[in-house]
Amino acid sequence: MSLLHSQILGTGKPLLVLHGFLGMSDNWRTMGRQWAARFEVHLIDLRNHGRSFHSDAFSYADMEADLTAYCDHHQLQRVVVLGHSMGGKLAMHYASSNPEQVEKLIVADIAPKAYTSNHDQILKGLMDLNTFPPESRIDADQRLSNFVNDQTTRSFLLKNLYRKSDGYGLRINVRVLKEKLAEVMKASFGNYYGPTLFLSGENSNYILVEDHIKIKNHFPNSKIKVISKAGHWLHTENPIAFEAAVMNFLK
Repeated sequence: MSLLHSQILGTGKPLLVLHGFLGMSDNWRTMGRQWAARFEVHLIDLRNHGRSFHSDAFSYADMEADLTAYCDHHQLQRVVVLGHSMGGKLAMHYASSNPEQVEKLIVADIAPKAYTSNHDQILKGLMDLNTFPPESRIDADQRLSNFVNDQTTRSFLLKNLYRKSDGYGLRINVRVLKEKLAEVMKASFGNYYGPTLFLSGENSNYILVEDHIKIKNHFPNSKIKVISKAGHWLHTENPIAFEAAVMNFLK
């Protein structure tokens, strides 16, 4: 079985950090460096993302198996797991399936429910870049702007761009992620009774008030905290409040 790529920072209790859909471990490097003062931080690239392997198989069950193999390889036990968005869903799945392995759980701006996709235009734009590789980063940004208006979102997506000997390519497996998008959006969760923190962006609609009951049903020992002045990318939009909430929970 192929092993997930990761960046490992610091020493101490293992803290696994799981990025969101179309993201990568690099998105968490700044935050990871701060946590490395107290934890052995594992910034992980999930399958079909970042520098990890590509596969036609893509489901939460597949990603759970990847995490199990990763922890076995690195001999990690009683880990803290933090996941954002899709990574948060994976973290919930992993904790409920492996409660003895997860000491604490942190879920950033996602709820244990199914979502409708708003990624169609994004994936069309990325497929265009994948099919016809851009000549430069400026070219990639201009072409992606035909599908994605928001500059911040484009900047996030274009972090997947990397230089090859014959031009530029994308680290993500766009074809499979587009085909398997329904897998990312669905929900099927067990229960986890360990200490859990849900962090919600004040300006995000990913965790609604009516979701709180569902959160408590699946994660009875959970707290929900709102990060002010932040949307879905709450760890980059208000990093000080986000880091403080995480550290306060982990003390």
